[in-house]
Amino acid sequence: MHKKYHLFDVYGIELEYMLVQPSNLKIAPIVDALFTKKKGKLTSDISNGKIAWSNELVAHVVELKTNGPTKDLNGLSKLFHENITEINTLLKPLQAQLLPSAAHPFMNPVTETQLWQHSYSEVYELYNRIFNCKNHGWSNVQSAHINLPFFDDKEFERLHAAIRLILPLIPGLAASSPILEGKITGFKDTRLEYYKTNQKEIPELAGLIIPERAFTKLDYYATIFEPIKKAIKPFDTHHILDHYFLNSRGAIARFDRNAIEIRLIDIQECPKADLAICALIIEVLKLLVNKKLAPLAMQKRWVKEDLFAILNDAIKYGETTIITNLDYLNVFDIENACTIQSVWKHLYELAKPNIHKSHYITIETLLNEGTLATRITQALANDNSEKHIKKVYSKLAECLQNNTMFL
Repeated sequence: MHKKYHLFDVYGIELEYMLVQPSNLKIAPIVDALFTKKKGKLTSDISNGKIAWSNELVAHVVELKTNGPTKDLNGLSKLFHENITEINTLLKPLQAQLLPSAAHPFMNPVTETQLWQHSYSEVYELYNRIFNCKNHGWSNVQSAHINLPFFDDKEFERLHAAIRLILPLIPGLAASSPILEGKITGFKDTRLEYYKTNQKEIPELAGLIIPERAFTKLDYYATIFEPIKKAIKPFDTHHILDHYFLNSRGAIARFDRNAIEIRLIDIQECPKADLAICALIIEVLKLLVNKKLAPLAMQKRWVKEDLFAILNDAIKYGETTIITNLDYLNVFDIENACTIQSVWKHLYELAKPNIHKSHYITIETLLNEGTLATRITQALANDNSEKHIKKVYSKLAECLQNNTMFL
């Protein structure tokens, strides 16, 4: 039986990265070779002290995660960075390295995707059969996940209400995928633009990305899990898919481990930036959960359609999105229409006293210089040649190796 924790007692953080060849930045589907090198034998999970490594779906993506729940959010940037440098050292003789950001800038998923061929491969094969995973929404997406615990229905209600409200703002802080197939897509968060529709064959799985108004375990099963189980039945003839695994909303409830996982955060250029974003989101959630902003009844009232409208704009425009829904802004004590960037600056001022000072410079850089998507686009400065894109993304790989911001 898993141990149950109270709100914000512990955290689980996951960070995903691509493997690429340093010479040309083409994807390197060799996570199995990396793991074999580290472990001496092939495995899909490696426990490396306080951080674990695993593989997900495709052969070129590695996920680093806290090895179980942790109380210490502020030491994680250093821990993740140590694992990144270790992986890069192991990859060097294999002519590969890690690359950050939420989407590869010129991968062709149709010709380059290789599914993971080892454990869970039958699940991945089934997914591929239903959805065709050789597209950007499946094989070219790297994100950061935050797992937050709840003890019982009462805590779930408060946490789920707060998370639903914060989801639309996340691309305005974390978007990092402005380029696909060598072109600026016009979306700051192209990963989420694809994420919205990558399961259109069975719309029950992702819904409207913003979860429904379900505030008890019973409600959640009736509103979200039962429709998912029913919808997948004709496809899952061998009964191998799990409703937790199938739920693809932007935040998913895991009643098997009493946690909610937030999945809308694009991976950044370095763990320092990822953890600063996580720290800010968590402290803002605490303000909501502890009713320092809007009362619970007001938080619960929001329907997914209204929240999705804001999220949808944020996917396209990132931090420059102008929010005109005054009822929504009132939740955060803001009275006039403003950009998402302004909303985050306001929330940061409120949350700052509770954020560890090691995150201040990083958060302030993000809020003043813009999302990584914005900074990548500015660095390209209208030269979208493959050569120039490679130069910019090689710099991102250096940022990851050195745990520094891309400026």
